[in-house]
Amino acid sequence: MKTGDSLRVWLLTALAVLICGQLSAKTSGRNIQNFNFDWKFHKGDIAGGQNIGLDDSDWRQLDLPHDWSIEGPFSSENSSCTGYLPGGIGWYRKAFIIPKSEKGRLIYISFDGIYNNSEVWINGAYLGKRPNGYISFQYDLTPYIKFGQQNLIAVKVDHSLAADSRWYTGSGIYRSVNLLTMNQVHIKQWGVYYTTPQVMETEAKLSVETSIINETGKRISAEVLNCLLSGNDTVGKAIRKITLDPSGEQTINQEITIRNPRLWDVDDPKLYTLHTILRNKRSMDDVTTQVGFRTLRFDADRGFFLNGRNMKLKGICMHHDAGTLGAAIPREEISRRLDILKELGCNAIRTSHNPFSPDFLDLCDIKGFLVIGEAFDEWELSKNKWLAGWNVGTPGKQGYAVNFAEWSRTDLKDFILRDRNHPAVIMWSIGNEVDYPNDPYTHPILNTEANPQTWAKFSDKLPHADRLGVVAKELVTVIKELDQTRPVTAGLASALMSNETGYAQALDVAGYNYQENRYEYDHKKYPERPLYGSENGMTLEMWNYVADNDYVMGQFLWTGFEYLGEAGRFPSRSNTAGIIDLAGNKKPEFFFRQSIWSNKPMVFLGTSDRLTDRGPVNLWSHKRVEPLWNYKPDQVISVNAFTNCEEVELFLNGKPLVAKRMSEFKNRTISWEVPFESGTLRAVAKNNGREVATHELKTTGNPVAIIARCDKSSLKADRQDLAHIFINICDEAGNTVYSADNETTCQVTGPVILLGMEDSNPSNTEDYKDNKQHAFHGRLLVYLQSTDKMGKVTVRLTSPGLKEAIINLDVRD
Repeated sequence: MKTGDSLRVWLLTALAVLICGQLSAKTSGRNIQNFNFDWKFHKGDIAGGQNIGLDDSDWRQLDLPHDWSIEGPFSSENSSCTGYLPGGIGWYRKAFIIPKSEKGRLIYISFDGIYNNSEVWINGAYLGKRPNGYISFQYDLTPYIKFGQQNLIAVKVDHSLAADSRWYTGSGIYRSVNLLTMNQVHIKQWGVYYTTPQVMETEAKLSVETSIINETGKRISAEVLNCLLSGNDTVGKAIRKITLDPSGEQTINQEITIRNPRLWDVDDPKLYTLHTILRNKRSMDDVTTQVGFRTLRFDADRGFFLNGRNMKLKGICMHHDAGTLGAAIPREEISRRLDILKELGCNAIRTSHNPFSPDFLDLCDIKGFLVIGEAFDEWELSKNKWLAGWNVGTPGKQGYAVNFAEWSRTDLKDFILRDRNHPAVIMWSIGNEVDYPNDPYTHPILNTEANPQTWAKFSDKLPHADRLGVVAKELVTVIKELDQTRPVTAGLASALMSNETGYAQALDVAGYNYQENRYEYDHKKYPERPLYGSENGMTLEMWNYVADNDYVMGQFLWTGFEYLGEAGRFPSRSNTAGIIDLAGNKKPEFFFRQSIWSNKPMVFLGTSDRLTDRGPVNLWSHKRVEPLWNYKPDQVISVNAFTNCEEVELFLNGKPLVAKRMSEFKNRTISWEVPFESGTLRAVAKNNGREVATHELKTTGNPVAIIARCDKSSLKADRQDLAHIFINICDEAGNTVYSADNETTCQVTGPVILLGMEDSNPSNTEDYKDNKQHAFHGRLLVYLQSTDKMGKVTVRLTSPGLKEAIINLDVRD
């Protein structure tokens, strides 16, 4: 939690107390401290890294979140599955003081995520380990704290088995850390759980379950207050007096009824604030929870309903990295990426293939996205991890499978407990392609039908797939014990095989990966099964399966954003399946998808010199056009318009060409063949004869200048604020030169940190963390983060032979 977020929570709690009038002015509840700053880091193993007396004076000082893998270097000696970036072992240490005045209270440390195999010590005492790199967890520091004296927290992160994933994971304490101080009578971690058993237009009921722990050793009388706010207004409250046993846990159930609720929706994500306050004469605790009232329905014949309204899931799959930032992504960058998806017309996200950060889910609640929260990519047996390029050579077998038997139920429980209050989450996924044919499971049924992703046939040398149904039922049981308000799903790679093993039958809703050809057949054979495309290709045909069949709830494209890892042969570093590149630039496919999914009038022009042969076609093929108008004189060029409008008229240097209507093109791409003429190509989109959107392409000259803009004029001096500088390599007229790859150097003076430069070139393995980078398609992105100092910032962007650009910023209190 950010410092600003902590202040907001404190203010809202104080406001709730004032409005509800239930507490005295003098209280001492929990304190949540941002614990991200001033850690020391050592890359590599070191004997006794947890010892208090170890000299760490030469260790690097840094702030969290931190991902050391992204610092590189890229090397062909590393693995393609994780982007040819290194793993290894790292140590983190931090010294801190807890005031003597806090003695008698409890001290916890909470980690949002450490990749992976973390071990934690406090003052040399071992606290525990957590193999899973995506799960949040906390430890009780209280028995080992020296109040009023210096304490030392030490964390060892062991990612020495670096090729343990099919995509880039990052390494280190890559999510936030908080220090929590609370009373001995307190609300349990993730101990407030709400459901909305009744949601109507005129009235809604909020059921709140509060789990309380008494560690005083005495019987305690207390009071639980739940107060629901809409903005600054109290709309409902519930109070209950309780008696707590001398030690142990007790769960309290309360209900609040409100009138005329505003519902949480993708277009209007209304959130209420629930304050849960525990008090007695000597102790108090408080937890703040965001609440969304909404209803979900999954109908086997009619699809998905949100708040009684039938809608299609216009979804994307998404990995958790962000190019040069690696896995340590600031909240503001997550927010920017979600805004880009909103512009696309996307309303749903599948977290591929693991739990995402609390920041991500908080922002999905705020912005109105429907989320499938996914737990695992593999279960008991490991999948193939490609080491020398995707589907090249002999794969590795490292992965989570070695920890599944011991840790999967604990990990799954913590995943559900942490995230079950988010209105954005609509389904829980227990796995992705765990049933991939012959990787590792097999079944005789594979001999009867070809799978769209693989032609694998039954092999008696591989594990039989019957085990899938057994494990699936066990995982579903774990989830249902904690949350019965959402269905359980999975991304099935082979519905054919999973239908024979009980795996598909264990699910409430079935997700099919690249198996559109099975929709009609399985809908008839399993008429009670709601289904959707959990992972899908880019073609219009794949979307038509959704649009033309009421029973198909939606689709999730592979992928929204490009991501590191799952790469080709070196120097390929990233997967290019995304319709948005590593820097957040929109690729042509983005606009084609926008023309299908968005209601806002739009038009996009792309060109190609390939009049007939459009290149290879596969599940992830993109529209093979580019946003450029640079060809040979009189060369016949294919001009393509993506639009959601009725008609597009094309102009070349102001001269009108033929206007064409979308109804004439079944592939939803209006096209012309135009002899090239230098100048401006302009598309005008119309509805009912009225101009509603335009797009232009211009012939560009040689690069002569850097043109840059920043999305902010000032930053806050909080060591967390983020600014983006968008760089374009331009010609004399200020047009971006699409072919430009000039190297740009970024020189920064003032109280900011250069987090990285992103070019989005999938085959560029330059140092990701220095201050220079080659452009790609004429663009670069610079990330700057504030320090805690105030002052003026100057960013000088230079490149040989180009006019430089200067950006000025202020860092303020």
